[in-house]
Formats: sequence, C-alpha cells, structure tokens
Amino acid sequence: MTLHFYFARKFLMIFVAIMIIFFAILVLADLAEQVRRYPSDIVDFSQAIGLTLLNVPTLLYRIMPLMIIIATLTLFLNLARTSELVVTRASGRSALKSLTAPVAMALLIGALALAFFNPMVAATSKQYETLQYRYANGTESILSISAEGLWLRQGNRTSQTVIRASRANLDGTRLFDVTFIAFAPGKGPTTRVDAKTAELMPGEWVLSEAKKWDIAGSKNPERDAVQADRMAIPTDLTRAQIRDSFGTPSIIPIWELPGFIKTLETAGFSARQHRMWFQMELALPLFLVAMVLIGAAFTLRHTRFGNTGVMVLIALMTGFGLYFVRNFAQVLGENGQIPIILAAWTPPVAAIGLALGLLLHLEDG
Repeated sequence: MTLHFYFARKFLMIFVAIMIIFFAILVLADLAEQVRRYPSDIVDFSQAIGLTLLNVPTLLYRIMPLMIIIATLTLFLNLARTSELVVTRASGRSALKSLTAPVAMALLIGALALAFFNPMVAATSKQYETLQYRYANGTESILSISAEGLWLRQGNRTSQTVIRASRANLDGTRLFDVTFIAFAPGKGPTTRVDAKTAELMPGEWVLSEAKKWDIAGSKNPERDAVQADRMAIPTDLTRAQIRDSFGTPSIIPIWELPGFIKTLETAGFSARQHRMWFQMELALPLFLVAMVLIGAAFTLRHTRFGNTGVMVLIALMTGFGLYFVRNFAQVLGENGQIPIILAAWTPPVAAIGLALGLLLHLEDG
C-alpha cells in the first residue's frame, strides 16, 4: 500500500507540474492571438488578458488526455532511470500491479474534472463566448432558450424587437406560435404582433395568420388591431447568426446538460450535439485511464534496453492517434452516422483493451 501511495504521489506531482507548464504556454500563445484578432481601439491589452484567462481553462480541459499521457511517460521513464521499477519487480510485485496507483489517480483526476473543473470551464467558456460575440458584433448573443420557449432579439440602437416562440424548426428559421414586441429606447413597447408561424427570409420575417397591435400610437389597440394572412417584418438576422448564438455544449455544466437537452428538444431544436458532448464527458475518466495504459505499455522497461526515444515517440503518436479517433468518432456521432453511445464509449474501451493486451504480451510473453 505504501508503494501505491508513493507512485500515486509522484504521478500527481508530475501531472500538476505539466499542467502548470502548459498553462503558461497557452497563456502566452492565446494572448498573442487575442491581440492579433482584435484592433486596439476595440479591445485594449487588459481586455485581451481577460479574454485569455477566460479561454485558457477550456484549452487546458481539452488537452487533459495529452497531459495525462505525458505525465505517464515522465513517471515511468523516471522510475526506470532510477531502477525503481527493477526493485519493484525484484520484490515480487508485477509491473501490472505497479499500474494500479497511476490508473486510480487517472480515474480520480477524471472524476474531479467532471465534478469541479467542468463547471468552472463551462462558466469561463460562456463568459468568453459572450465577450467575444460582443467585441465582434457589438451586441450580446441574440438567442436564448428557457422552459417558456425560444427567445430572440433583433434591432439596433433606435429600436429593438423581442421575439418569443413556443417552438421552432431545427435551425431556428421557422418559428411557431410566435410573438414580436417592438421597443423604442426610453418609451417602452410600441407594437405587438402575434402569428401562427414566422419564417426567416433574406431581410425579413414572413408571418402567417398575423395580428398587429399599435400599443404606443392608439388609445384602443384592440379596436385598431390589424389582421392579415401574410405579414412581413424587417430583420437583420441571418441563419448563421441564429446558429452561432447557440454557442457550444461546453458552455453548459455537465450536471445541467440533461435538463437543457430536454428544454432544447421541447423547443423543437436538435440536441444531438449536446447529447454527444454529455456522453463524451461521462467517458472522460475511462479515456484518461486509456492514456495511462498506452503510456505505460511503451515505458515499463529499463532504459538499458535502449530505444527509449523511439518508444516514447511511438507512445506519443499512439496517444495523438487515439485523441484523433475520439474526435473523429465525436463528429460521426454528432452527424448521426453512428449511435451516440457507440461514438462516445468505443474509443476509450477499445484503447484500454488494446493497451492491456500489449502490456500482457510484453510482460508475460
């Protein structure tokens, strides 16, 4: 048990050191990108630093599997160089048992990442996307979804229109049971339009079975209301703007995702991307274990056997390959090419099986 704690402590210390190094590198790289992306008259240096600090946690979270495999390689190379693995084997403990502590630590890191790091990354990522949208377009995100339905906002400094719909089609360009309320700055609501449907066309919303009330200009809005089978309302919204306003699933904490998915599907949107992200996050601890086993499979031997550099390179290439396969499976799952469960859980489970088979072959012949 003491030996397990020793290996676990060394693995954790190496992982934390690697995370600090990557954090420093990502801060410098992302800061340079933020300064390059936005003109100085829109985003000053302090705001660029703020954007960087909001974006770096997301980047760290994405490359956590790669940091795990680097930590594994560093741990076992150090143990082999100091002959601690040789002493461990001489004491009667097999190499596979030596993996118990790193594997358990990888599971713990994955569980803590889901419980604590994921909500923090979701909060910083959401704030980053909000600020990024504001700096790029001059406004906040135009779309939000709640239990009451779908909400959109359009307009400029002279007038704003709030749009509420009970549901929509998959891309938000066709709304059902929709209400448009126009506001004038400092004057409150001016007009209201209710319609059965509203379809987004270039430069306008085309409404069917619509009824319009002049709230500000009529003493009796109901008496003066206008009904029409077809009505057009100008808009500057586009299909791309509505799509981009959804943001990414990563801005939603994992524990809130099931409820958000239900709300999204009730509003008429496809939640396949969010379901895929949810399953990928649940499979993260297993994926970290797979990275540990892959790293150990190529470094559980004494350095005197030679070819250490080649083995490290093969381990890193295998880890990158698995990372690519995982992302490729995610794309296939999001596009509906393969079932979501299969796309999320097959890469880590298959990687664990292959790594264990390689370890058994190398250790027991």
